[in-house]
Amino acid sequence: MPIYEYRCNECGEEFEKLVMGKAPDISCPKCNSKDVTKKLSVFGMSGVEKQTSSGCTSCSKSSCSTCH
Repeated sequence: MPIYEYRCNECGEEFEKLVMGKAPDISCPKCNSKDVTKKLSVFGMSGVEKQTSSGCTSCSKSSCSTCH
């Protein structure tokens, strides 16, 4: 059961909703409007280290004398 992010077109409220089924009845929790838009969500992962462009993980410089 996925959680989707929505934005209300009436009041601007942004909220998340656990969606069950193919045609969910979504309404704004703030103003109860059904005029909502599903936001494009970015997939996130925790526990994964981001590498810098140089491959050095011990500093933020693009060239590092301790790594190369």
